[in-house]
Amino acid sequence: MVRRMLDPFDPDSFVIVADVHIIGIEPRISRILELPVKLNFAQLHDVLQVAFGWTDSHLHQFHVGGLTIGAPEFNEDALYGPRTFEASEIRLQDLTFPYEAEPTLTIVYEYDFGDCWRHLISLRRQPREDGATYPRCVAGTRSGPPEDVGGYSGYADFLEAWMDPAHDDHKDVRRWAGRKFDPELFDLDATNRAIARVLRTSKGDYRFRRARSS
Repeated sequence: MVRRMLDPFDPDSFVIVADVHIIGIEPRISRILELPVKLNFAQLHDVLQVAFGWTDSHLHQFHVGGLTIGAPEFNEDALYGPRTFEASEIRLQDLTFPYEAEPTLTIVYEYDFGDCWRHLISLRRQPREDGATYPRCVAGTRSGPPEDVGGYSGYADFLEAWMDPAHDDHKDVRRWAGRKFDPELFDLDATNRAIARVLRTSKGDYRFRRARSS
């Protein structure tokens, strides 16, 4: 493993390490991602979706400082509410890190405004590794919750039924989530294959836009 010297003024010398976890769930459901600085926020959305096992079935947005980044066409309060900045036009290299010895920047990714899955993302810069392919996931814990499970409280109820064979809803939740679901499973290799696939599909924009125009 050979890493370049970190030059914060040279985007080609570093990558962004994103330490991500879903807020409100213990033990944590987390992923550590290494991201190229030229990745835009539409692509970051796609990477987060597959990294946590989501299916991109709901609306999302990023909160970066006081700004909202996402898909402006889904902002129903565009005339009177806060502006949603176009995710495909903002890249990780556009972020400003604080002037500290080891600067980090914290942002929030929100997915599914009904279940309200909020992901806390801590970003820091790291020297690029020669020969490495980015983006990639380097670590993670536990499986992401199933879609439409009902948010944090709904997932707690789901797990209670899932774990207890004597629970009245045990068979129903097992059938609903599917045989492959395991709340404690994290497969690093499968996650990285999914990340590579989704970026080939997105080609720098949201996948739903490409599907709609094809």
